[in-house]
Amino acid sequence: MNRTTVALLAALEAVIVAAIGLAICLVPLTILWAAQYHLAGDFAIVWRATADIWLLGHGVNLTVTLDPQLVGSLGLPAAAAPFQVTIALLGFAALTAGLGVRTGLRAAETPYRTTGAVSALAVFFLISVVVTVTAGNELVQPSLWRGFVLPTFVYALGIGIGFVFAALRGVREPATDHTGDRTGDERATSAPGRGAAAPVGVAVRSRVAAVPAPVRTAVLGALRAGSAATAIVIGLSALLLTLLIFGNYGMIIGLYEQLQTGVAGGIALTVAQLAFLPNLVIWLMSWLVGPGFAIGTGSTVSPIGTALGPLPGVPLFGVIPAHGYTFGLAGVIVPLLAGFLAAALLRATRKAQPDGALALILTALGIGVVAGIELGLLAWWSSGALGPGRLHDVGPNPLLVGALAAGEVAVAAVIGLLAGGRARR
Repeated sequence: MNRTTVALLAALEAVIVAAIGLAICLVPLTILWAAQYHLAGDFAIVWRATADIWLLGHGVNLTVTLDPQLVGSLGLPAAAAPFQVTIALLGFAALTAGLGVRTGLRAAETPYRTTGAVSALAVFFLISVVVTVTAGNELVQPSLWRGFVLPTFVYALGIGIGFVFAALRGVREPATDHTGDRTGDERATSAPGRGAAAPVGVAVRSRVAAVPAPVRTAVLGALRAGSAATAIVIGLSALLLTLLIFGNYGMIIGLYEQLQTGVAGGIALTVAQLAFLPNLVIWLMSWLVGPGFAIGTGSTVSPIGTALGPLPGVPLFGVIPAHGYTFGLAGVIVPLLAGFLAAALLRATRKAQPDGALALILTALGIGVVAGIELGLLAWWSSGALGPGRLHDVGPNPLLVGALAAGEVAVAAVIGLLAGGRARR
């Protein structure tokens, strides 16, 4: 493929990525509009609501100004002044980043990966600008600069991860070919396609090789095992949320019935809750780590105690019991188990073998720091303001989550490295 073809295909993929995210909101809201207003209302309202939800899903703050009469009818005096909604519906961000990984992998498989990435990001940026400009109305106003930047940043993050995956795949390419004289790097440089990702791997490998071997082993091992520990904790949190949803199915259905949204409204509400599922997974992660999370100022849901005020009428909040979860501090086993398994597997695979007690401790601390930073960032991104008044404080405390996760994973990683070393011997 030539440069123009790569740029056009990448631009088309960016359009498809944005369209998928917008359609997830637009389709159920259009159904609701058709069912409630029989196609007689202004469709611009549907589009603006779609744009607001899509932007909120990528971390864009929304400023809400309610009519005084509406505030009086709702009985929410705290909503009389303009308030912000800052909590991201992370399902949309995860979708955009995941599709961005695919874009990055596709671009890295061509000789013009930079052209492909720039083209995709430029088109996605233009779409974000159009969506942001057309989203505002007298009730809800998105932050303009955040609307321009954050969706594109999330997409760029996914593309960058795709490049990293392609580079790692290129590093694994064999250095020689049994069927010819050229090395794998030479073939990758001269031929487009899958091997074209190898130059990225060659560049990464040359820079990594310049780092002293002990430092390189410790850093790469900490990054690998710390990320693995993060993935284990998040995976077990998602499993726990699934079990809680099935265990509290009756409560969730009861909340649906109390809202009386109808079929179309129920579909729209379900889509919104699906977009909110990653937030709940991260909240449960923070509960397992120890600090827990809040749903309103002054409230707390943690292993050592639960104090809840009135909850928003979200059916998925039915998985949160008023008196906390019965398994208490036993949940701390999850981050400890994750740190132990990640470190033991790292040592057992022979890819990282820290020699001496100091090197082992430093590697374990690195594993804890990596896991703490990653889990802390996830906690930060999953929290924010859900409404006026006490709902200004919703979600976990990222600093506490990151600090406790780092300590728990590091302690377990020391034991895991020791156990992995014995298993290897």
